[in-house]
Amino acid sequence: MQHHATIQNKIKSKAELLTYVKAAKALGQRIVFTNGCFDILHKGHVDYLAKAADKGDVLIVGVNTDESVKRLGKSPSRPIQDEGARAYLIAALESVSAVILFNEDTPFELIEAIVPNVLVKGSDYEPEKIVGYQTVVSNGGKVETIDFIAGYSTTAIENKIKKA
Repeated sequence: MQHHATIQNKIKSKAELLTYVKAAKALGQRIVFTNGCFDILHKGHVDYLAKAADKGDVLIVGVNTDESVKRLGKSPSRPIQDEGARAYLIAALESVSAVILFNEDTPFELIEAIVPNVLVKGSDYEPEKIVGYQTVVSNGGKVETIDFIAGYSTTAIENKIKKA
């Protein structure tokens, strides 16, 4: 099996993703969408994405481009890994069905285009305030949150490295 090709095939353009979503919906599969920067892949990310995948049949992950990460103002050194590396690592996870890079400040346009059955974010968000809430709920879907594993965050890892 060619693992590299399989991973690369999970990273999709918007047109490819919409074709993929249409086919999955035609098969009656439940589409789950989540997004994030996923700068330094860690146990918390993997756990979060596995739990998100359990909420449906297809997990689509929107990954912020480098430019959008910088606009989020996380820290001057972010992103640490470039968008291609971050997308590749997320696509390598078994729980992830497809990955798409997005350059907007929020994934609103993607959510409007995909109209997932389930929209997932971390529990640090109130469901009603999650970008795309109205789109998903008004189309019969659900918006859910997932608790993070305490102590696992890119910022915590970055701070630990700086102290070393």
